[in-house]
Amino acid sequence: MTKVALSHLYSSLHDLEMEVIIVDNASRDQSAKVLRNEYPQITLLENNKNVGFGRANNQALPYIKSRYVLLLNTDAFVESDTISKTVQYMDVNQRCGILGVKLLGRDGILQPSCRFFPTPWNIFLNRTGMDRIFKHTKMVDDMSWDHASIRDCDWVPGCYYLIRKEVIDQVGLFDPRYFLYFEELDHCFNAKKAGWHVTYYPYTSVVHIGGESAKSDGNITSKGRQISSLQIESELLYFRKNYGLNTVILNVFLVSLADSLQILIDIVKLRRPQRCIANFTHSLLVWKLFFITRMGKQPQH
Repeated sequence: MTKVALSHLYSSLHDLEMEVIIVDNASRDQSAKVLRNEYPQITLLENNKNVGFGRANNQALPYIKSRYVLLLNTDAFVESDTISKTVQYMDVNQRCGILGVKLLGRDGILQPSCRFFPTPWNIFLNRTGMDRIFKHTKMVDDMSWDHASIRDCDWVPGCYYLIRKEVIDQVGLFDPRYFLYFEELDHCFNAKKAGWHVTYYPYTSVVHIGGESAKSDGNITSKGRQISSLQIESELLYFRKNYGLNTVILNVFLVSLADSLQILIDIVKLRRPQRCIANFTHSLLVWKLFFITRMGKQPQH
C-alpha cells in the first residue's frame, strides 16, 4: 500500500520539489526493504517497535527543511492536482497554518473532513442520538452540508495534513503522550491558540482507505476493544491537558450516563443482549482508564 501511495504522490508533484521521509513503524513484512530498493531517493527511518502515530511523525522533524510539511498516511492516495492546489492555496493565504482536503472512501462516499473540537456535551449528544434535539450544538462532524466550499474549522484528519513550517517552529508537532488518536486534534488546538487558521479545502480530494475501518456492525472484537481503549485514553489526556480536571470528570460522568441510557433503551426495546454488554463494558473501560491514567494526566502507552 505504501508503494501505491508513493506512486500517487510522485505523480502529483509536477514542478514542485519534494523530499520524502518515511517512518517504518516496525512493519512485519518486507516493505522497508522494497522501498529502499525501489525508491533510493527517499529518507527511510526504521523503528524496532511501534512507537505510535504521533511519535513516529515526530521522528522526521530533524530532516525537515522545506516551508511546508505534508503528513500523508500510507492508505491515503492523492489526486494528480492535490499537492499543487493545496500548496498554492497556502502560498496565497499566509494565515492558513494547517490544511486538509475532502476525504473519500474507496466507494466514493464522503468521510469526515472538516471537523470541530469535541466537548463532553457534544460527545454525550452523539452517543445518545440527542443531537437531533439540540440542533444548535456544534458537533464534531456536520455531514449535512455539501462540503463543496472552503471553510475554516477546528481540526482536520491526519491522513492528509499539510502544515506550514512556521507552525511547527512555533508550537511543535505532535504531543508524544498520545499513542494513537487525538494527535492532530491537539496539534490543531495549539495552532489555533497561537493564532493560525485551520482550513478545509474541497477542490481536490484524497481517497482514504483506512477511514473505512471506522465502520462497524456493532460487534466488539479484541482488536476493537484495543482501539477503543487507545481512543478513550487519548480522549482523557486531551481533555485534562486542554480543559482541566473538572472537564475530564464531567466527560467520564456523561459517557457513563450515555451508556446507561443506551442500556435502558435496549432493554425496553428488547434488543440483543450483546448491545447492553458492549455499552456496559465500554463504561467500565472508561472508568478503568480514568484511574489508570491518573484522571487523564499520565498515559499508559
